[in-house]
Amino acid sequence: MKKLGFGLMRLPLLKEDDPTSIDEKQVCQMVDEFIANGFTYFDTAYMYHNHESERVVKRCLVSRHDRNTYTLASKLPTMFLKSEEDNSKFFNEQLEKCGVSYFDYYLLHNLNVNNYANAEKYNSFAFCKKMQEEGKIKHLGFSFHGKAFELAKILEKHHNEIEFVQLQVNYIDYESDNVESHKCINEVRKYGKKIIVMEPIKGGTLVNLPQEAINYIHNNLDSKMSIVSWAIRFAASLDDVFMVLSGMSNLAQLRDNMSYMKDFIPLTKNEEEIILNCANIINDSIKIPCTACNYCTEKCPKKILIPEYFALYNKAKRNLNKNFSKEKEEYQQLTINNGLASSCIKCRQCENMCPQHLPITRYLEDVAKIFE
Repeated sequence: MKKLGFGLMRLPLLKEDDPTSIDEKQVCQMVDEFIANGFTYFDTAYMYHNHESERVVKRCLVSRHDRNTYTLASKLPTMFLKSEEDNSKFFNEQLEKCGVSYFDYYLLHNLNVNNYANAEKYNSFAFCKKMQEEGKIKHLGFSFHGKAFELAKILEKHHNEIEFVQLQVNYIDYESDNVESHKCINEVRKYGKKIIVMEPIKGGTLVNLPQEAINYIHNNLDSKMSIVSWAIRFAASLDDVFMVLSGMSNLAQLRDNMSYMKDFIPLTKNEEEIILNCANIINDSIKIPCTACNYCTEKCPKKILIPEYFALYNKAKRNLNKNFSKEKEEYQQLTINNGLASSCIKCRQCENMCPQHLPITRYLEDVAKIFE
């Protein structure tokens, strides 16, 4: 199985501000080219694209391709569990939405502290194991966003039930004290489990690099390779990684990813060292390391467009125009039908959901200071 997986979290849209307006014609073309080039792994989840991603899977993949030509992964939405019965309710709904009788890979989704407590309270591991015994799940694992010591506790208790762990791994987070990618990888390795990588380009952060970082890569590495290629190949080169998910949002991104992952060549030790050095340059330029996953906006009582505001803030901070006039104008347009950054009531539901563990409420105060 080729190491590149199609992450169905950031699909092409017909309307930029509507995550449900998915450009299914383009998605179908992307799916067809992906399979035609020998790639097989597709990854979705209950909550992606405001709960529409799984339905798109049915229309663009399942109904158009033989079941033996692809592998499909989805995830139990642990963050929405309210009872033990919800395990089967969500699972059966997902099978129906995707139009399949089984999942090749199934994960307990986003096991941070709160969601793991839910999974334990409602016996989600035992439920998933039962589904695996019934043939409705081929391979069982979980995705994790948290500290390494928290991951160690989960693995110690459940390593006999799972086969793989999905982790956020990219070169900017590899030695990060916030995400602890390297430490988490080492915890998984202790139990001999395989690793799936998510966020290899950190929600697009490692696409639009500051010019200093681009110059550093071009001066020290093959300048003919795309900037993105180094991020994805860095993740794919790590030991025990068997799949790297890329949230490809258009055909151009898909074709670029496939060009170097079809016949994947791991990074050399020297290339890996150069890429890790580049992380320091990038970290100096990023003010708010948000990946725009939108988990934070799901339950925001004030309907604040948190990722959009953070992106504008970062853009403004990198801009030499200290009046921030262009970004202020964009901000004002966004707030016509959505909450101001200053309307945050500090309920911190967003912070509990954030995979990056960002102090979102404090960052919103910073946004308000320069845009309001």
